[in-house]
Amino acid sequence: MASTEITKSSSKRVMVFGAGAPAQGVLHHLKQNGARVHTYLTSEAGNYSPSLEGETFFSKTHPNPCKLLKQKEIDLVIPMSIDWATADWVDEFLSLNIPILSPRGKAMQLERDRFFAAGLCEKFDIPVPKSIVATNRLEAEKILDRNPMAYVIKNPLCSPGSPIHTIVCETVEETRSWLKRINYEEGVFLQEYMGRREAGHIVFVSDGEIHSLVTNQEYKRAFDGNMGIVAGAPLGGLVEKDPEDKYNLAKELLHPLLPWFREVGFNGPVQVTAIRRDNQWCVVEYNVRIGVTCGPIILEMLQDPLRVLLEVASNQKTEIAFKDALNFGCSLTLAGYGYPYGQIDSPNFPLRVLEKLNCHVWWNEVAENSKGELHTAGQRVADVVAIGPTLEEAIKKAYDNIRRIHCLGSYYRTDIGQSLWPPGSD
Repeated sequence: MASTEITKSSSKRVMVFGAGAPAQGVLHHLKQNGARVHTYLTSEAGNYSPSLEGETFFSKTHPNPCKLLKQKEIDLVIPMSIDWATADWVDEFLSLNIPILSPRGKAMQLERDRFFAAGLCEKFDIPVPKSIVATNRLEAEKILDRNPMAYVIKNPLCSPGSPIHTIVCETVEETRSWLKRINYEEGVFLQEYMGRREAGHIVFVSDGEIHSLVTNQEYKRAFDGNMGIVAGAPLGGLVEKDPEDKYNLAKELLHPLLPWFREVGFNGPVQVTAIRRDNQWCVVEYNVRIGVTCGPIILEMLQDPLRVLLEVASNQKTEIAFKDALNFGCSLTLAGYGYPYGQIDSPNFPLRVLEKLNCHVWWNEVAENSKGELHTAGQRVADVVAIGPTLEEAIKKAYDNIRRIHCLGSYYRTDIGQSLWPPGSD
């Protein structure tokens, strides 16, 4: 089917596999562009906000979504994580031939298998940190003795439910301490620590071609000054419209993979996260999802996001056009009591909006009581997102709005944009 046959039409039905703020942002923008939207809720937390945009269905009630997909005549599936590819219903789902905004099969290994991705980089002469996989603590400690350096500790297989979530160690001693405490159920992936000068770039791959979209920065540490632990999801993010790849992230780290993309029939989004060291970019990891903080911003920046997503998901030739005035986005997370320490329990606090909001607020772990009043239902409350012609305007607008939301014990980082930007900065 030619790309001109895919149009903005109310007949297009989209189902997002996900929950919370990232899902709501994607649903909202596609709904604004003519889609009928639905959500297959992959988590009980964060079900309120997707329900504001369209029908929702709990995975607990519908353990296999295939019947829903057929009943609702879904034209496009957008997964917010890669877990769908290991579900017991995946073969049935793929047999439905519904376009999905994700690679399939071997192409999924780019994110799923960290050691595979590292080997692919070496094959195509892409700079990558030294990395080693160990199966248990004894083996990991012997590796550290032979190669004494700071490591970032990750699970070998990437998944939201992985037994190890990323731990950034900046010294040998810190690494040794953590090796005594982690869960070795799936082994451990030890990646050389490269510093803090991190940045990302997101592209779409479709019809064997790479289309640059944005360069981004995620503020992953919990507190101001890039202090505290690396949280499970970013506390903030910056996005710059970048179809020309002005920082050369795509040129150096994605375009060399084009022969492999074509070989495996890769189509979908790719984000490369990289560290700048010794005057070159070095790959930290690849992700094959539209992005937790970036996805809704990208969709708002595009002139016709529904058409583009349909074409990319169908592996068709696509032309991507951006809106002229929207050049930068800023995302701020309102974190609730105790975040990011999941073992801390707290009441569900009332949530108040003190003044009228004039930018996007995507609710996360929030619920509504019988009186229609909002309260917290977890530790991540909301993502506040502003987009504008300049970085300064986007940041200012986001902060102006997050200050209008209040719940007891909540906080947000006040320093987004003051470090780690421009890309490659400390």
